[in-house]
Amino acid sequence: MARTPSNMLALGTKAPDFKLVDTVTDTPHALEQLKGERGTVIMFICNHCPFVIHVNPEITRMATEYQSKGIGFIAISSNDIVNYPQDAPHLMKKKAQEEGYSFPYLFDETQEVAKAYDAACTPDFYLFDSNIKLVYRGQLDDSRPGNGIPLTGYDLRNALDSLLKGEAIDENQKPSIGCNIKWATT
Repeated sequence: MARTPSNMLALGTKAPDFKLVDTVTDTPHALEQLKGERGTVIMFICNHCPFVIHVNPEITRMATEYQSKGIGFIAISSNDIVNYPQDAPHLMKKKAQEEGYSFPYLFDETQEVAKAYDAACTPDFYLFDSNIKLVYRGQLDDSRPGNGIPLTGYDLRNALDSLLKGEAIDENQKPSIGCNIKWATT
């Protein structure tokens, strides 16, 4: 397994806008339509990465819990599907249904959205406030496939709870670790 860290986009960065197709509904959505009233989590994930497979149960639980509190959740896959056909949109839809995603799973075919967010790995997590300014980026928690640490979502949950309480979010944030985004070769 590759172990690629997040690039750690600068805190305070405004979320780059996008319009991508939700693979479950086959409907295009813009960030403005999907963002939450109180904040938005944007996750770069994919179908086949063992790091994403490991965190899927927690991101599904977390989304269910925090969506009712005004937090929007958006998942994006930017992997090259020519060389990684297991990440194709029809299989993204199947994965979303199998995992019970309560959030859109968008396909970034041109990889321009991943580049705009300076995304590097899957999973890569970003939390934006109600003004879509970046307040957290990095890991879900310290759990990784095979390391024996329980999957809790500790780091992202702390950031979400602080945001919802109007408290400062600790700027000492650990990068996520995962598989590198599979960039298309030109």
